[in-house]
Amino acid sequence: MQKATFAGGCFWCMVSPFEEQPGIHGIVSGYMGGAVENPTYEQVKTGQTGHLEVVQITFDPAIFPYEKLLELYWPQIDPTDDEGQYIDRGSQYRTAIFYHNEEQRKLAAESKEELAQSGRFDKPIVTEISPAVAFFPAEEYHQNYHTKNPKEYKEERISSGRDAFIDKHWK
Repeated sequence: MQKATFAGGCFWCMVSPFEEQPGIHGIVSGYMGGAVENPTYEQVKTGQTGHLEVVQITFDPAIFPYEKLLELYWPQIDPTDDEGQYIDRGSQYRTAIFYHNEEQRKLAAESKEELAQSGRFDKPIVTEISPAVAFFPAEEYHQNYHTKNPKEYKEERISSGRDAFIDKHWK
């Protein structure tokens, strides 16, 4: 098993694209990249801790290679926005790929370059690629939010502008 960690704005919206895939053994919403030990959601949402909202995926690379995770990741985000994602603004909602080994770093950099060269976007790709650091799971009420609160989750996706952006730029 390996870990993959992706920041794509609100972590609630980053779980469902990955969860039903073969070889995915777990997805935990949490925080990475900041200076505070064991931050709370209330701390992270201020943008003052340096953390990003992330999902950490446990996967079997023999069944679902890291490249396929990257192929799923990019269409969930606006990789040209360095000030947040959709309606969620602030450094805690920036996009990033946190790599757990050299192979992940290499594959992430290659996929980012391919996207930059594709001509899909008029602006530069600003998604960071950084080494994974301490991961802090989010509070239980954030885990699998989309299944616990399906109505609110669906409304959040629509009102945030995420789905409209995905339909316009990725479909």
